[in-house]
Amino acid sequence: MTTSRRWTLRTERTGYTVRLSPDGPWAELEAWGPHGAEHGPSALDWSHRTHFITPADAAPAEYLPQGLRPFTGADLIASRPGGERGVWWTFDGAVEEPGTLRLAFTDDVLGLRTTLCYATVPGTDVIHRWTELTCTGEEELRLERLDSAAVTVPVTEGARLTYLTGQWSQEFQHTQLDLTRGTFTMGSSQGVPGHAYAPWLAVQDAAAPHDAPAPTYGIALEWAGNWHIAAEAEPGGTVRVRAGRVAHEGAVRLAPGDTLTTPRLACAFSPDGLDGLSRVWHRYERRLAGGRLRRPRKVLYNSWEATGFDVDAASQLELAKAAADIGAELFVVDDGWFTGRADDTGGLGDWSPDPAAFPDGFDRFVDDVRALGLDFGLWIEPEAVSPASRLYAEHPEWVYRIDGRPARRVRNQLLLDLGRTDVQEFVLGTLDELLTGHHISYLKWDMNRPPTERGRPGAGLADHLDLDAEHVRGYLRVLDHLRTAHPDVTVEGCAGGGGRIDHTTLARTDVVWPSDNTAPLDRLAIQYGFLHAHAPHVMSSWVTDARGVFDPRPRSLAFRFVTAMCGVLGIGADLRHWTPDQLAEAAGWISRYKEVRDVVHHGEARLLGTVRDATCGVQYDAEDGHRVVVAAFSTGRLDGAPLVPGRPARLRLRGLDPTATYTDAASSTAYGGAHLLHYGLPLAWSADHDAELVVLTRH
Repeated sequence: MTTSRRWTLRTERTGYTVRLSPDGPWAELEAWGPHGAEHGPSALDWSHRTHFITPADAAPAEYLPQGLRPFTGADLIASRPGGERGVWWTFDGAVEEPGTLRLAFTDDVLGLRTTLCYATVPGTDVIHRWTELTCTGEEELRLERLDSAAVTVPVTEGARLTYLTGQWSQEFQHTQLDLTRGTFTMGSSQGVPGHAYAPWLAVQDAAAPHDAPAPTYGIALEWAGNWHIAAEAEPGGTVRVRAGRVAHEGAVRLAPGDTLTTPRLACAFSPDGLDGLSRVWHRYERRLAGGRLRRPRKVLYNSWEATGFDVDAASQLELAKAAADIGAELFVVDDGWFTGRADDTGGLGDWSPDPAAFPDGFDRFVDDVRALGLDFGLWIEPEAVSPASRLYAEHPEWVYRIDGRPARRVRNQLLLDLGRTDVQEFVLGTLDELLTGHHISYLKWDMNRPPTERGRPGAGLADHLDLDAEHVRGYLRVLDHLRTAHPDVTVEGCAGGGGRIDHTTLARTDVVWPSDNTAPLDRLAIQYGFLHAHAPHVMSSWVTDARGVFDPRPRSLAFRFVTAMCGVLGIGADLRHWTPDQLAEAAGWISRYKEVRDVVHHGEARLLGTVRDATCGVQYDAEDGHRVVVAAFSTGRLDGAPLVPGRPARLRLRGLDPTATYTDAASSTAYGGAHLLHYGLPLAWSADHDAELVVLTRH
């Protein structure tokens, strides 16, 4: 127990200073920024003028309940059944250890102990925050709001919020809003983070130039279920952001003696703008990967776009042979491999290979694929069930349903209640049987429908269900089992594309699928937003023949390959219809990718320009600085370029040594580092040349 009233947590490059407020029984933020920012008057100090509000409403509070903070947004709403909806607590001590801090507050009248928890993440500039709520009285408590934490950012002319929006097939769209007054909120009630918003937010001062590095604060909620993030422009020139999970039932019951732990909120800071903040998140996600990142992400071929549900051994082997010939290392059979799956109306839940599709046996088929030098993988949707399946006939009570109400079908399927222990055991047994019974080294976990009528048949009001949290816990339990029981299996996370991407998923999978949209310019925009929040080594990306949905302008095969090489390269096109020239070009790109993927997955990534610019790119710097890989794209008009006088486009690089020389491995052209920083890398675009991968070696 410490008697201090001021604490500083230090990360690699930043400090986060918390103090007990002199105005009341709460903790507040004093400083958050580079080392040393805590020395001097706090930028969050205020004038203490509180007309029509209370000091708690104006303070940069770390966490406050309704009761103490009645007007400008509380982080916790708790009550006894039939009692007042408020908490009035007192400070009950601090426990500080290296890299961690715990601040406790108690309300003995209500019977609630609230502990604010902090922990630095070694090797990163990320701080975890979460809250523990313990019922200390003799009556259960009702928690209507149970946010994880709140952070306060000082601003002069309002806050510039950067966030990621979209819909199915258009996820991770980079979006900005200047908030000068009022409240901005986003979230999901779909049981997953969702396609509409990512649980990620960056905050800058709106007065900062858009194109210059500026202090940038970021948060990411680590939760795979319902969630919300709210940013409020508060009195006195601050913006306060709070985030947490949202109970499906509207409230959570906390029994005497029980403790509820909220999801972690990851908090990050960079002085180098959004691009610098992205590298903070990338380093964090490389740490989440741990030793699994040392295994190269293999070049994948997935058969879905070639065959759909029409899966049979002969056609799959034909595709596998073509994939092996161009250098793929892994072959994944997608939907359609199991009994009853001729289309999307049946089969889900009955996870056994279809004997009609594999007449010589499924293991013989897998052996034939592996004989081509390919690893083998399968797609599966463990949480889904088809009404016509054997599983549903045997266990109709396992699906979400409200008694007396119809069960709506989405994509002709229902959703299993993964919060039930018996459903978890079924999923665990299914996956264990597949992964131990067959030589499978890759598993693509999909989820193609959110919960709609979310009830548990037979449950009564006295059961006090928390279905969203129970489902998340079941989902994470299964993923944790896969990590420990099948550590050599690569796991891909997918939910109709990018519907379930958060740090709890990323900590337990190896790659994720950002979107079902693989069209070139559409995908480039998706990946531009994605890389602001997530690392290249988790971003699975395919080369396909898909036409643009939102931007239908044609782009070359090279453009598609360079786009996919910005993360983890895969191919999803029907190679049986590619020409010999296309196959030869593909083999060349795959060979080049294998030479640079260590830099892409382990290096520092820098976003060069935006997808709204005529030329943009991504720069990857090797850990030792010896190699620089640049993926460059022409997103503008390509017609007329060879017919009129002009100069090459230039893409300014960043972070290079201005005194060093960098040589293009392909052309042997040497550039001074200062030249690349000042003028940029020259790129001569034309209708036949709209993307390039440049590898520079430092001398």
